[in-house]
Amino acid sequence: MTNTLLTILYCLPVVATLLPLLPINHWTVRIFDFPRLQIAVLNLICLVLSYFFYVEPTWLSVILHLLNIGCFAYQFWEISAYTRLAKKQVVQYHGKQDGRSISLLTTNVLTPNRQAHKLLALIEKWQPDVVLTLESDKWWEEQLAPIEKSYTYTVKIPLDNLYGMHLYSRLPLRNTEVRHWVQEDIPSIYTEACLPSGEWIHFYCLHPMPPTPTESATSTNRDAELLLVGQEIKNNNKEVLVFGDLNDVAWSSTSRLFQRTSGLLDPRIGRGLFSTFHAKYPFLRWPLDHIFHSNDFMVREIRVLPEIGSDHFPVYGSFQYKPEVENIQDTPDVDKEDHKEAKERIDKADPAKKVIFEKYQKVYEN
Repeated sequence: MTNTLLTILYCLPVVATLLPLLPINHWTVRIFDFPRLQIAVLNLICLVLSYFFYVEPTWLSVILHLLNIGCFAYQFWEISAYTRLAKKQVVQYHGKQDGRSISLLTTNVLTPNRQAHKLLALIEKWQPDVVLTLESDKWWEEQLAPIEKSYTYTVKIPLDNLYGMHLYSRLPLRNTEVRHWVQEDIPSIYTEACLPSGEWIHFYCLHPMPPTPTESATSTNRDAELLLVGQEIKNNNKEVLVFGDLNDVAWSSTSRLFQRTSGLLDPRIGRGLFSTFHAKYPFLRWPLDHIFHSNDFMVREIRVLPEIGSDHFPVYGSFQYKPEVENIQDTPDVDKEDHKEAKERIDKADPAKKVIFEKYQKVYEN
């Protein structure tokens, strides 16, 4: 009986490792993209237990032992870029703050959360140039109204469906659009912001729907939104920051494809995981909130901030616009197969929800 229970336990991390390799978008498969660190820890636990509880090694126990070793190595490899063992993808900037510096704070506030004072305290302490709130409804809009004295440029989308979004900026904004890439009830923000130097940069603020049993059965529409944004960025070749709760981890196949097709960099690579979810369960944490940028930015600072009563931690990032750095910061390699795969994933988006999607599908005509 003991060996049977242990065998079942040893199979769990193996199955959790192999399932995401399947080309299936259902949430029951894609959910295992997220806890790679946790699965690796479970692999280690199984390897340790095998030395203490299997009295006589059997062919099955030996196979499971080898599988757990292989799965641990694979899981560690998948997240290794987000450790200090990896080379930094984005160069650190050590100079003084000037007209090309920009800082931002992005956070999923959790709609029913009523601890707005904690977020206001963080904004007061860190003084970001830009604040993005996600899941913010009319109540949150009213609570954040005091910051509009300093953040005079705003984009407000209060919603009760967990996809409200508010952008507050000290920097002038222009050409602002509220977009619905794939689903009519899932907004995003595109805008341009003017740095104190007088130079204009581009923002994409995103919060696609995650693959979960309570929201979307598959990751298809989330993937389509991210990849459409990525292709538009690639076609326009502008200085850009993409930030928000992407409901995907940085090491997933979709996030990596998004990076390759957009040419954007991830300042976390070589610096750490910067896990933001779940704020209330330390062992169940992974990075869902992201800041990506074009290769004409350097990073000054990036950090996860203290909790605000939400299930997400806020993220603060400070960057330096410096076009010359393009010569030393390589963009991710991309080929025709990547663009083909991205288009195939976009084409799978739910046709019934392609209300405004068709308007932007032209970004893949190139």
